Amino acid sequence: MKRAAAEGRLHMKKTARTANIKRKTRETDIDLTLALDGAGTSEVRTGIGFFDHMLTGFSRHGFFDLTLRADGDLEVDGHHTVEDTGIVLGQAIREALGDKAGIRRYGSAILPMDDALCLCAVDLCGRPYFVFDCEFPAERVGDLETELVREFFYAVSYSAGMNLHIKMFHGDNTHHMIEAMFKAFGRALDGAAAFDERIAGVLSTKGAL
Repeated sequence: MKRAAAEGRLHMKKTARTANIKRKTRETDIDLTLALDGAGTSEVRTGIGFFDHMLTGFSRHGFFDLTLRADGDLEVDGHHTVEDTGIVLGQAIREALGDKAGIRRYGSAILPMDDALCLCAVDLCGRPYFVFDCEFPAERVGDLETELVREFFYAVSYSAGMNLHIKMFHGDNTHHMIEAMFKAFGRALDGAAAFDERIAGVLSTKGAL
C-alpha cells in the first residue's frame, strides 16, 4: 500500500503541469502558457511596461515559466488588459494544478523590498476569496494605474478558485510596494503548488479540493 502511494506521488512529480489558455473578446486578445515546474523564465508582452516587469518578477521568483502575449484596448486605458490577464492567468493556474493530488495547498511569503514589506498567503482550496489590504501613495507607476493592481489579483483569485490574502505592512515607494506584492505572490504560490511526499491524495479532510 505504501509502495503504491509512493509510486503514485513519483508519477505526479513527473507529469508536466502546464496550461495554455487563449481568450479573445472585443476588448482583449490574450495567449498565455504557464509551466508550474519551471525555471523562472518568461517572455511577457502586454503593452504596459511596468505590468510586464511585475509579471516577469512573479515568474522569476515563483520559478514558473511564463509566456504571455496580451493585445488590449490600451487606447481606452489599461483596465481590460490587466483584468483579463488576471482572468487568464488564474485559469492557467487552475488547469495546470490538475486534481491537486500531493500538493501542499497552502503557501505564504513575507517579502521585503527596501521600504516595503508585504505578506501574501495562498490556499489552493478551490473556493475563491480575496482580501487586499494596501493603499498606494501614487496613482500611477510608469504606464500602470495602481488601482488596477487590486483588479488583477482579484481576477486571479476568482478564476483560479484560490483564497488569496495580500497585506502591505508598510511602504513609502509605490514601485517597491507593487513589486514586493508580485514577488511575494510568486513565492507563496510556488510553496502552495509544491509536492510533499507525505501527502497521499489531496490535503483535505473532505477528500477533495
